[in-house]
Amino acid sequence: MRTITVTGEDEDAHPVRLFCTDSGGDRDTHSDTHNGADGPPLLLLHGLAGHCGEWEALAGRFATTHRVAAFDARGSGASTRRPRDVSRAAHVRDVVEVVDHLGLPAGELVLVGQSMGGLTALLTAAAHPELVRALVLIEAGPGGPSPRLPDIIGGWLDSWPVPFPDAEAAAAFFGGGAAGRAWAAGLAPGPGGLHPRVDRDVMVATVRENARRDFWDAWDLVRCPVLVVRGGRGTMEREEADRMAERHPETRIRVVPDAGHDVHLDDPAAVYGEMAAFLAELRG
Repeated sequence: MRTITVTGEDEDAHPVRLFCTDSGGDRDTHSDTHNGADGPPLLLLHGLAGHCGEWEALAGRFATTHRVAAFDARGSGASTRRPRDVSRAAHVRDVVEVVDHLGLPAGELVLVGQSMGGLTALLTAAAHPELVRALVLIEAGPGGPSPRLPDIIGGWLDSWPVPFPDAEAAAAFFGGGAAGRAWAAGLAPGPGGLHPRVDRDVMVATVRENARRDFWDAWDLVRCPVLVVRGGRGTMEREEADRMAERHPETRIRVVPDAGHDVHLDDPAAVYGEMAAFLAELRG
């Protein structure tokens, strides 16, 4: 696994750094094979206030059969913390920039996104169908508008007892288990303990577009096969997923019963199983 930094731009040409991980290592990035892997490449997009490291458990399961890449979204993790543009269009441009920089083969790529990362994946497939072979959307869809979302996100971030004294306390605050440890791993050392690598105002600005509108128009432009994974205790409504399948017949819906919104952290084995079956059908 290698780590690199991709430099993209805002619309006003202001540079944005994107921290990436890539199981392709130092190989020829324009080759479709890696260590015997013959499955399509996967690009993993995390949710709001997350970081690419949260995909490690799932990525490890695919690393021998697929090239797996991920990156910290603008405003999060080790990427530019305070970008000028946090629109959905800016996040889509970042995906295209990373795909180009890593040499991921157009038309073969499977975009995997959770929550806001899933929406970015959806919008990328709608705007750039030539890039995307398939989508995996984890607790993510085109529904909305959600007028209260900025207040909900702001209140959630305000509830974090910053600084956290240590990783153990942070993991407990975030619910414990694998999910709590993954969230704790996204924090950084600072005065008095561990601090977030996101800013409240940037995260609130990131969801303002979702507060004003839905994205069903983009969903209707998606032409590739789609796997939607809901958590049985998650926040995505069954009705939204059902409506997605009604409007796009190549949509498979699966539910992981005991998982919450962070399905990929609560039960990575179940997510792997659903994805592996979906990817096998693509190849067939």
